[in-house]
Amino acid sequence: MKNLRLQELLKLYLDGSISDLDLAELWDYVQDPIFEAEIKQFIGHAFDLHHQALELDDAEQQLMLESIYAADPTSIPKARKLWPFVSVAATIIIALSAALIFYVNELKQKNTDNIGSGKDISPGKEGATLTLANGKQIKLSDALNGLIAKEDGISVSKTAAGELVYELKNSSAEPGMINTLSTGRGETYVLSLPDKSKVWLNAATSLTYAAGLNEAGIRKVKLKGEAYFEVAKDKKRPFVVETEDQQIEVLGTHFNISNYEDGVAVKTTLLEGSVRVKAGAHSLEKILAPGQQAIIKNKVIQVLPADTASAVAWKNGFFRFNDENIEDVMQQISRWYNVDISYKGKPVEERFTGKVSRAKNLSEVLLILEKTKGVHFKIEERRISVMR
Repeated sequence: MKNLRLQELLKLYLDGSISDLDLAELWDYVQDPIFEAEIKQFIGHAFDLHHQALELDDAEQQLMLESIYAADPTSIPKARKLWPFVSVAATIIIALSAALIFYVNELKQKNTDNIGSGKDISPGKEGATLTLANGKQIKLSDALNGLIAKEDGISVSKTAAGELVYELKNSSAEPGMINTLSTGRGETYVLSLPDKSKVWLNAATSLTYAAGLNEAGIRKVKLKGEAYFEVAKDKKRPFVVETEDQQIEVLGTHFNISNYEDGVAVKTTLLEGSVRVKAGAHSLEKILAPGQQAIIKNKVIQVLPADTASAVAWKNGFFRFNDENIEDVMQQISRWYNVDISYKGKPVEERFTGKVSRAKNLSEVLLILEKTKGVHFKIEERRISVMR
């Protein structure tokens, strides 16, 4: 199978050792038709592992897949007709589909009064505020698509796909023309700079840059919060990202930076290319290779192997937790759903591993976390109380 994570989740399910967070992630895969072929392949592997002599024809495979993707549990008995022919695979698929359908229905039907009152809270959305060099502010969620600003040979447009695009009409743009794109809590946005570099801004993030992206021959931006960069290659003009505690210099690469004020460290995760990370008034520096992460804490740089999937999960529409404590989990939830967090009683000792869609309403995410039995939540207006 190409998707190793899907394979891992299916094996965990069959072993009976799958966690509730992992089960929720597996349900997301099962609902996505993109993975139909891979699940078919898994069925074939299940036959090989159990030395089954019989092979499924296309019609039988289709019946099995229908039992997986059916939204109505009453359709499951159809798959039982296959039992005389394909005992092992039918057992796998019937059990998988029945359990997952039961699980998701249980989540949907569970009374949200158990964790809160009033209206549910929707997930974040595309939105940001652009501050121009003259101080004018443009709320992009309210702006019409098309040209929204012109500054000294630079045009700024909003696309129908929800992206802010800068175009340099001539090379005379003044370096002092500084713009800032900022997202609030519950907002995210994509920026295309004049050099064709792209930046994805997570919630509660700001990026400051010269409108022409040219400061003394350097492409330079300043970041607060979290962003994912795909930097266009330009050997003559290095691309520099500055944060409060570090400077990152690249020529052309893909990387993620997390630099929130409420975070305990600045994290730079490299996916492609090469970057130089500097800290401590730039007296300390490290060069990262793909798959590495630089962590800066107390002006000390530590380079470790990176969990790249977790680092960029937010960009791909997911929360992804890797043995994280409740405080780190709730920080992400607070920013994306624009809610405040308070902790009551004894500390929550549970650690969380798994993936949850950021497109879900808040109550759905909290119910999934509660399935670990280690934590309980109460929603009041836009405040979440966290209890052991």
